[in-house]
Amino acid sequence: MPALLLLAGASSAALAQAPTDTMARIRETKVIVLGVREAARPFSFLNEQKQPVGYSVDLCLNAVEGIKRELKLPDLKVQYKVVSGPERIPKLLSGEIDMECGSTTNTRARQAQVDFSYTFFVAAMRLLTPKNVQVESVKDLNGLAVALSKGTTSEKLFNQLANGELHAQLQTFASNGEAYKALKEGRVRAFPQDDSLLLGLASNDKALDTFQVSNLALSVEPYAVMLRKGDTALLASVDRSLSQLYTSGEINALYTKWFLTDALTIKMSRLTRDSFVRPNKEAGVAMLLGFSI
Repeated sequence: MPALLLLAGASSAALAQAPTDTMARIRETKVIVLGVREAARPFSFLNEQKQPVGYSVDLCLNAVEGIKRELKLPDLKVQYKVVSGPERIPKLLSGEIDMECGSTTNTRARQAQVDFSYTFFVAAMRLLTPKNVQVESVKDLNGLAVALSKGTTSEKLFNQLANGELHAQLQTFASNGEAYKALKEGRVRAFPQDDSLLLGLASNDKALDTFQVSNLALSVEPYAVMLRKGDTALLASVDRSLSQLYTSGEINALYTKWFLTDALTIKMSRLTRDSFVRPNKEAGVAMLLGFSI
């Protein structure tokens, strides 16, 4: 594994403005900066040693190995910077990170600002609730306190729903962790978010006997590596690395490593499997007509 450094605090002046050609800058500085998440388990999170790990991190590190070979830089250094949901796009655009390795959904709205790699996982937005709260339609949330995580597709969708048939008490929290904490403490009764992330939170907390994930699905959420718009050489390199993992079948071992464990079981969905068989960059969609994510 390459030399690792977890960045904290303000970025250096050298990263204050995004380069137009990241691969050229990497060749010159021999450094690549990966944006990671603190608690987007099992995609991107800090382990007990405060080291970034996860499915998305492994995929990005595999891409880094390809960049090393392509640029003939065996000593290329990997640096990490933790980013929150609201700040992941701004930090990418400013040049503080070179690619974001988390649980970011490819959406049409985000495509206006950034580029996405091939899809590497497809989630669905569902709701985490106590087992005595049944949600089979959006109307079942009327009168309930609902937690939203800032800067996410669920926040965007539920703010739209609040202008229509939804009459819930929406409360926005800074992160998934804070929203989940509010649910545990009974301050809210439902937490809409991608099902894989909800299962990651609850399983890590050993709370799957207390909470349930709804059958109701509100969106299709394809995850991808996020890069600066127009950063064509880096994007092509990342796509090549993903395509090679898919074609060789190595992606199956990585999937098993992170999603089929004693602590967490998320069976590979048909849409995820299709994204490996036919690599694509299709944007996510809301499953409710007239709404977007």
